[in-house]
Amino acid sequence: GLTMTHPEVPEDIRGTYAAIAHPAIIDHLTGLGVTAIELMPVHQFVQDTSLQGKGLTNYWGYNTIGFLAPHNSYSRGQRGEQVTEFKAMVKALHAADIEVILDVVYNHTAEGNERGPTICFRGIDNAAYYLLVDDTKEHYYDTTGTGNSLLMRSPHVLQLIMDSLRYWVTEMHVDGFRFDLAATLARQFHEVDKLSVFFDLIRIKFLSAYLARPIQLFGGAGVAVAGAGGVCALYLVYVKL
Repeated sequence: GLTMTHPEVPEDIRGTYAAIAHPAIIDHLTGLGVTAIELMPVHQFVQDTSLQGKGLTNYWGYNTIGFLAPHNSYSRGQRGEQVTEFKAMVKALHAADIEVILDVVYNHTAEGNERGPTICFRGIDNAAYYLLVDDTKEHYYDTTGTGNSLLMRSPHVLQLIMDSLRYWVTEMHVDGFRFDLAATLARQFHEVDKLSVFFDLIRIKFLSAYLARPIQLFGGAGVAVAGAGGVCALYLVYVKL
């Protein structure tokens, strides 16, 4: 949406990572005094069948299936160019002193509930990746409203999330994250637990290893929690030394 109607951005690159890196967009952002932008989900996602049946597409992208890949349709090319194009975008923004924050969706995947498609994780090990109903394992314990919730006490899920975060910081050079539906990430079992393994990993493993100088925000060192009446989102923002 940021670049689709900008008259100075060439039509053939509008809606892409390259468009965000275009001088017209950079000048617009710097002219407003912007020092950081948050991108809605750019992890590889798939289209919802319910939307496709109506001739619509998922505009927001909260339907992730690939946590270590930038979404291909936001690139001018479809054969891997999205990686170099994303990196070039980040480099251009950093050159203008604009940091990049990603909205990340680690609470569920695009596979939905038991009636959804088997794309990846369900076929590898359903019980290791998803939170299931205790007495009826064929059903999903859904705390997200999307059909499934990732199993936040599973070492496989936690490793996947940490590997993904590490990749986006060390390889793609992003500057922070906004964790969608942080309440689900805090459900090591069924209730929200601020002492969950996920938060421990963020505080101990990730912050100490990859974030050189965290900003002190109202949620703690480098962490800001936003949401009325509960943990709706968690922000992890930092400044590189």
